[in-house]
Amino acid sequence: MQKYFHRMKSKSKRESRKPISKILWSFIGSFLGIYFIAIFGKWFSIEDSFFLLGSFGASAVLVYGAPQAPFSQPRNLIGGHILSALVSVCIVKVFLGVLSLEILCALSVSLSILLMHYSCTMHPPGGATALIYVIGSSQIQDLGWLYPFTPIAIGALLMLLVALFVNNLSQNEKRHYPTYWI
Repeated sequence: MQKYFHRMKSKSKRESRKPISKILWSFIGSFLGIYFIAIFGKWFSIEDSFFLLGSFGASAVLVYGAPQAPFSQPRNLIGGHILSALVSVCIVKVFLGVLSLEILCALSVSLSILLMHYSCTMHPPGGATALIYVIGSSQIQDLGWLYPFTPIAIGALLMLLVALFVNNLSQNEKRHYPTYWI
């Protein structure tokens, strides 16, 4: 037991704060990314905030705050969200009313992780995308097979376009985006 708890001790020190320029670029990117999703949602959806999902907030942290991270790359951003949305719709379509909500939630997130690992599209906010559909309102669940495309694919694509624009405006050679596409 002592060996188990020993594994929880710190192995190193935290990173130092990033330079103010990186912090400001992260702010600009995240502001524009979420703003454009909100505006797009306002223009093209019946309900306000339809496109504003919590998982896009988490994606903004990755794509604009850590653009070189593997989880932030376009393949991961788009693939992770869409695959997770597809998994959650499938789980709800097949098992709603058969399994408890708790089991549906656990299945949608864990199967999304499994599929993201297998397809090399791991994007942690994808787990939230899956969960949002399972626990979502009737407005969300009524979308059915449209959910992976609207709001998910459209929102992720908008974030990608902003990331390509903003992350490449910086004069810092290390801030280019993406690191890879496929």
